[in-house]
Amino acid sequence: MPTFILSKVLTFILLVVAFFTNAQITISGKVNFKNKGVKDVSVTLKNTYDGATTDENGNYTFQTSEKGNQILVFSNPKFVEIEKTILLENENLTVNADLKEQISEIDAVVISAGSIEASDKKRATALLTPRDIYTTAGADGQISSALTFLPGVQKVGENEGLFVRGGTGAETKIFMDGSLINNYFTNSVPGIAGRDRFNTSLFKGNIFSSGGYSAVYGQALSGALILESVDLPDTSSFDFGISPIFLSGSFQKLSEDKTYSFGTSLSYFNLALMQKLMNYNTDFSKPAQGFGGDANFRIRTKSGGMFKYYGSFDTNSLAVKSESLESEYDENKVDLKSSNTYHNLSFRQKFGKYLLNAGSSYSYNATDLKFSTLRNNLETPEFNFDNIGNYFNFKTVLERKINKISAVRGGFEFNNAKENNNFGKNYKDLISSAFVETDLGFSNNFSTKIGFRGEHSSYLNKTNFAPRLALAYRLSKEWTSSLAYGIFYQNPESKYLNDNTPLNFQRAEHYIFQLIRSSEGRSLRFEAFYKDYKKLIKTFGETNYQTAANNDGKGYAKGLEVFWRDKKSLKNIDYWISYSYLDSKRDFMNYPISLAPSFAAEHTLSAIAKKFVVKWKTGFNLSYTYASGRPYYDIVSENQQNIIRHEGKLKDYKGLNFSVNYLPNLGKKDSEAFTVLVLSISNILGSKNVYGYNFSNDGLRSSAVVPPVNTFVFIGAFISFGIDKTNDAINNNL
Repeated sequence: MPTFILSKVLTFILLVVAFFTNAQITISGKVNFKNKGVKDVSVTLKNTYDGATTDENGNYTFQTSEKGNQILVFSNPKFVEIEKTILLENENLTVNADLKEQISEIDAVVISAGSIEASDKKRATALLTPRDIYTTAGADGQISSALTFLPGVQKVGENEGLFVRGGTGAETKIFMDGSLINNYFTNSVPGIAGRDRFNTSLFKGNIFSSGGYSAVYGQALSGALILESVDLPDTSSFDFGISPIFLSGSFQKLSEDKTYSFGTSLSYFNLALMQKLMNYNTDFSKPAQGFGGDANFRIRTKSGGMFKYYGSFDTNSLAVKSESLESEYDENKVDLKSSNTYHNLSFRQKFGKYLLNAGSSYSYNATDLKFSTLRNNLETPEFNFDNIGNYFNFKTVLERKINKISAVRGGFEFNNAKENNNFGKNYKDLISSAFVETDLGFSNNFSTKIGFRGEHSSYLNKTNFAPRLALAYRLSKEWTSSLAYGIFYQNPESKYLNDNTPLNFQRAEHYIFQLIRSSEGRSLRFEAFYKDYKKLIKTFGETNYQTAANNDGKGYAKGLEVFWRDKKSLKNIDYWISYSYLDSKRDFMNYPISLAPSFAAEHTLSAIAKKFVVKWKTGFNLSYTYASGRPYYDIVSENQQNIIRHEGKLKDYKGLNFSVNYLPNLGKKDSEAFTVLVLSISNILGSKNVYGYNFSNDGLRSSAVVPPVNTFVFIGAFISFGIDKTNDAINNNL
């Protein structure tokens, strides 16, 4: 090729390169969030491949040959995407951007001061799911028993109820699908606590609040247990349970199109055999026995709503003899017969931007207690106590989402109670309530909950107004803090309302601070609280028949709680440790002065460990509880004044429990059957715990209140036909 031609070609190429090089425009700038540079933000020209990613300081730069009107896009999953229109000519451009946080239900901080939630929505921090409850040694499959292994709940064995942060068992209320359960526990005799009436498998999740709970719930000075029942089952199934103390069977039928289901169950229990095999402390002249059943149906609406019904009944009876503390008698005897029915109807449905939750419940409870004395084997009736209670609850809540993490809800509730007994009592009360509450999410790191609740009692002829406030702020990726404040009111217990004395609502004011550190498989929780009690009930009368005299009682409770759960550090081992410190005093009931309540231990420590051996298809579970000795008092009325005749401290409570769960292979390898064999030993070391003391009328003799049996052994088998849950149980460590 001639030299002049080659020279012209090279010159042309250089001119073309220079032209295109000169045509490149540089776009640069800085991306900020709250005046601070943000890294890893993608900055691109829309519909092109030109762009860059911001550096550690939020700066970016890139070149483009595009011209004219263009759109510059700033994107990052944590922030709202920004689009800016720019004009590209021949000059370099500087384009800065200020980001807004992307609001996300998943990333948003959750207000949790005073509460622990276990549900499908909170799997990452779930505590005490139904599986947790069944595999907690010493809980006997009962929700209330399992909760005693959490911080804030006292280990009280002589009375049923959840004794939370210095409160009585009656100060914590239990709800099912939003409606109040008026008779959650079975009827009991003095010194022997009632058990849970409801099967744990009925519920898919729960929120346990030891203080500062939502304005949607009321009439509880200390806490609330909010239970959510299952929706439609996974498949149709038949279930059987058998052990030396009970026999049960149930079935669930799921429609082929999975839009509705129905089912029923029956159960019978009798402790006669166990009393013959084991060394009982309590003399059951008639072994505890009972019969019960339930029925349910669930319907999913075409628009995704849910209509649910649950109904149950049970009958229970027992008779207990004990050595009399009075010289003129040899023994005392108490006979119990009771029957109970419960019905719960709920409806949940979305209407556009609104969510409606409505529900009602009805309870009927009949108790027949007969007290008698024995001398030379001759029984003399002393008195009968027959009580019939009818309770109806209705609640409706309407909620509207404001954005992804903000909402406002409001509604009303009616709680009607009627009680009659053979002593002429005719108690009636209608508590009418209205409430409003808003969740305000200002960012993924900061949210508030503000609520107000008002109530009117027809019996007291009084009205109250209770504000509630909670805040949550994420300090870092793993650390979150929460604050909660609220005023809570509760009617006096109806069993003390035996005359027409003018009374008012009891009142508690809660202050709670919480600090949580959460990471994959681990959770650490600190909580400090203070409760101020006012207008508590003061009573007069005999120990077993107290009558409300006035609302002059008061008290306080303060403490510190620590909870640690770890599923990650040790292979196939899930464990948690909880510690509670409680300082509480009350001047209430028949207390002559301010005293530490007899149901409050200063120190409580619990440790739970669970290990599943996949090769053996076996789960091993241990639990241990220590509680410092509770105070006890012998208070009597003399000359129209209450005096302390005896007082002291009980021995420290100790209990080590063990259980093992084995999944055998029964039938064909791929058969749709699931079996669990269970061996459980409560208080395996046989610690002789004492719950209190009874005293004679003259105060010269006493007897200890002890558990019916020191060590209890349970063996049972549970078989389910219709779905093989073996792999699910193994994957979730049973």
